Amino acid sequence: MSNVVIVFNAGSSSLKFTIFKIEKKSIIIKLIKGRIEYDNETFHFLASDHNDQLITQNTFSTKNKEPLEYLFSWLSEHEQGTHHIVGVGHRIVHGGADFVDPVRVTPELLKQLESLTPFAPLHQPQTLAPVHAITKYRPQLPQIVCFDTAFHRSIPDIAQLLPLPRRYGEKGVRRYGFHGLSYDFLSQRLQLIDPELANGRTILAHLGSGASLCALKHGKSFETTMGFSTLDGLMMGSRCGMIDPGALLYMIKEENADWETLVNTLYHQSGLLGVSGISTDMRVLRERLITEADPAIRKHVQQALSLSAYRIVEEIGALAAVMEGIDGLVFTAGIGEHDAELRQTICLALGWLGLKLDTDANQKNAAIISSPGSTIRVRVEPTHEELIICQNVLPFIQSAL
Repeated sequence: MSNVVIVFNAGSSSLKFTIFKIEKKSIIIKLIKGRIEYDNETFHFLASDHNDQLITQNTFSTKNKEPLEYLFSWLSEHEQGTHHIVGVGHRIVHGGADFVDPVRVTPELLKQLESLTPFAPLHQPQTLAPVHAITKYRPQLPQIVCFDTAFHRSIPDIAQLLPLPRRYGEKGVRRYGFHGLSYDFLSQRLQLIDPELANGRTILAHLGSGASLCALKHGKSFETTMGFSTLDGLMMGSRCGMIDPGALLYMIKEENADWETLVNTLYHQSGLLGVSGISTDMRVLRERLITEADPAIRKHVQQALSLSAYRIVEEIGALAAVMEGIDGLVFTAGIGEHDAELRQTICLALGWLGLKLDTDANQKNAAIISSPGSTIRVRVEPTHEELIICQNVLPFIQSAL
């Protein structure tokens, strides 16, 4: 019987899972990847094999089946009882000031993590939900939580401060940074494939529906664009990114905006969607730019695309300044790995720094897209947050392997 670890990554309307087989106590092999999508009173279950070929797709009523109970029973039936679940890993969006290292779940720990909900009210409850569910269904199963904020604890103390009255800092209101598990994976990956960039001054660009940059210096996070919340920094699919607080005061004063209105506007109606008026999806916007007949709509779409690139270039400049230079740039996540046009726009804008783009390599999404004469090496590298989580689970379950 094979030992397996299940890794969960919870979102607002879906729960992604990856099932890894563990061999010889440390060899990790991906078996299955899937997601559970929630829709009112139903949930959709999808699973693919290690070659990303769909093997199961079902829809159930939540009145008749509990999603996680179904996942465990499906795994047992699909694999005909050949796998023994020895541990579960979770991505938790916020670890606050106290949690840096992965930790095993206990009732007291759950209370502590729930107390951090005011720091991430839209995300913390979602990432804790599967932890609570498994605690109920499989109380003896070891659960390990890993924190998206942990990787950035190495940034200088001065960069963690917010220029607010000190009472807020004493309550934990400070800059934390996010996407840490993705950046942790990339930093380890670079040590294997490009130690020079791993130990130099490299900017990691995690560009997806959520987006941020990390200044990696000597292998550690030196600065990042997200701060107290996942709203800060870059313009995103539906999130505004960095914004003048005066705009929020305007909404409150002139539109009587309450907390829910602000949340809906800043998290769900802004970014690419807000500026374009069309979509949060970069692919949809690029297609619309070609097919749209209305010049006014085309203008709005172009503005959304241009503003997104502009903000990335602007923040790269800021990170290069605090690192006192830049040796490398790494694109990752859905947009970073696949949008050659965005990468080209960004790289051409950084030409004054000595960055020279290999346009053919870029169009092919090659691993290295800078030309040999470039002073900045530019890479495209897939991220793998789930693998990092699984690695962090292993030390806690060695006795069971």
